[in-house]
This record gives sequence, structure tokens and C-alpha cells, in this order.
Amino acid sequence: MAQSKKRDYYEVLGVSKNSSTDDIKKAYRKLAIKLHPDKNPGNKQAEEDFKEAAEAYEVLSDTDKRARYDRFGHESNMGGGAQHQDINDIFSRFGDIFGDESPFGDMFGGRRQPSNIRGTDLRIKLKLTLQEVSSGADKKIKIKRLVICDTCDGSGAKDAKSIENCHTCSGTGQIRRITNTMLGQMVSQSVCPTCNGNGKRITARCGSCSGDGVVSKEETIDIKVPAGVTEGIQLSMSGRGNFPPRAGKRGRAGDLLIVIEEVEDELLKRDGKNIHYVLQLGFPDLVLGTAAEVPTIDGSVKITIEAGTQSGKVLRLKGKGIPELNGYGRGDQLIHVQAWTPQELTKDERTMLEKMRASANFSNTPKKSDKNFFDKMKDFFHQ
Repeated sequence: MAQSKKRDYYEVLGVSKNSSTDDIKKAYRKLAIKLHPDKNPGNKQAEEDFKEAAEAYEVLSDTDKRARYDRFGHESNMGGGAQHQDINDIFSRFGDIFGDESPFGDMFGGRRQPSNIRGTDLRIKLKLTLQEVSSGADKKIKIKRLVICDTCDGSGAKDAKSIENCHTCSGTGQIRRITNTMLGQMVSQSVCPTCNGNGKRITARCGSCSGDGVVSKEETIDIKVPAGVTEGIQLSMSGRGNFPPRAGKRGRAGDLLIVIEEVEDELLKRDGKNIHYVLQLGFPDLVLGTAAEVPTIDGSVKITIEAGTQSGKVLRLKGKGIPELNGYGRGDQLIHVQAWTPQELTKDERTMLEKMRASANFSNTPKKSDKNFFDKMKDFFHQ
């Protein structure tokens, strides 16, 4: 459906998020029958709804794609979903859910010549810094993939005279079988094993692609990574994978799958949506208080350390963490204050510390009003 904002795929098929694969298949089959172009001639809206249902089914019927969609929504597919623009494409991909022996075989392209044969997917790893994860990133990467051979236009043949119909299927690309049953004759069709559904055979191969119909080509791809991605998330760009061999114009490329890898930051550590930073200060700064500059994913900020701050205290910078993917809000940055203990002392420094140790004010015996470590942690997690 032509909309500025995509509808939820579960809503499109009219199923719940805990529906089984069979439930999703049945829902799509029912919807596809209702919206089929042959039943709605000239109805442009029905055709768009038909395509939208196919797009939803493609994602929700695939375990991996469904898991990514459940977690990240439409952002999980950077190509914007399957976006079927050709009805024959839908027939060739999903006509099997009606069964070869289904009475809907003719209606749903069962006797159509196979079209839009799909190529294989490509998988790459993309490294992102913590700052890029937080703000999102526009990346340009080089990939090598199989594309249609320009010389033979993907046929794999030397010229037009070097192509002839397959003798097994007579050029249809399918083998048709008629079975007698108690209900009468049932017709089933399967892909021709000789030509693999091509319907053609090559007598002389193309010199550029050696008869494969595809050649390897290096391309530069623009990738827009949304803010808030996590380590290991797999994004998808539809149609950026390999084209299938010897499919010609009927071939369509697989997908480009981008696996996100986070480059570890030297100072800031990620924990879900939150960022952790260890701030080490000298004992005098903790006793007397000071101003400190701390790094964040948005740049350095100045904070105030109050006099009498205990080592181990955790300070919170609201909204300085990682934004939620496909959501609102942002995590925090947690600053862990630690006392820095010098390893070597001068004679005068040692003398001063000995005097301080002898003072009752520097005793390590806490007052009753002071909270212990576990009380502080309890307060921290309930903020």
C-alpha cells in the first residue's frame, strides 16, 4: 500500500505477534485469495494491498527476518522490505503456499513460467565506533557481487542462435504431471530438472562470463545505519546481493546482509543503552572537592565533585547514553568515581600522610549516618 509510513506487518496479515508460522501462512493465503488481481480487475488499491501482504509474509515467514523485525521493526531491513513491484514476482516466490496440486494453482501462477529467480545473499561486517552507534552513520563500502553479464544480457549464450528450448520441458521450465485420484484428475507442476526452470539450453557459451550469465563486479554501496544499533544486529539491503546464474532478465539479486560490529572505546564502555566511565581522582580532590572534565559520546563535559565524595560513588549524566533503536528516549552515562592511590611518595608526602593518619578525622570508621556500600548501590539502582 502506498503510504508515507509502513504498517505493522502483523497488522497487515491480521495476526498476533505470537502466531505460529502455519497461522501466518494461512492468514496470508486467505488475504492473497481475497486481494488477487484476477478477482479485482482494474482495482489499483487491491493490487497495492496484495503487494503489501506479500511483503509482510516474506518477512514474517522467515525465522531470521521475523526475529530481526520483532526486535528492530522496519529499520531491520535497510532496503525498506521486499517492496514487490511485479505481480509475477509474488507468484514465483509465494505461489508454493497454495500447493502444486491446489485448485488455486492456475489462479496463482502455477502454470506461469518461473520468473524472478533469486540469487544468493551477501554478508559483510561493518565496524562502527561508539559515537557512530549513538548518532547513526552514513557509510560507503566496497563489495564484490555477481551482476548480469552485459555481453550476453545474462543468458550465458554466445548469441541468440546459441539458445534453444529445453527438450525435457519444451521450453516451459516446468514438468506437468497428471495424477488420477478418487476426486478426479489432479494436476501438479514442478521445476524442470534439466534446465532448472530456465526453459532454455545453451549450445555455445558467452566468452565474457563462460556461460554463467553473471560476472563479478566491485561496487560502492551507500549504507545508512540508524542510531542505536547493537553489536551483532543484522541489517538488510534488498536486492544488493548476487544475481543468479543464467537467469537473464528473470533473475533478481539476493540481499546484502550487514552485521554490525562495535569498535571498543578506550574510555567509554557500553552496557545496553547506558555508558560507563571510570573517573580517577586524587585523595585531596575527593576531600576538598573539585571540578573535573569527563568524556561523553557527545564530547567532553565539566562536572562538579563535591567535597567529601567517597571513592566508589556513582554519578549519573541523564540522557548521555545510547538512543533506543526505533523508539524514544536515551540511556544515561554513569561515572564511577575512584580514588587514585600513588605508588611512590616523597619523604615530605609520607610525613604529611602519617600526620593525617594519626588524626581522628581521617579514621576509616564510618559514622552511623554514613551509608555503607550496599545501601549506596540500592539507592543507585532505584534512581
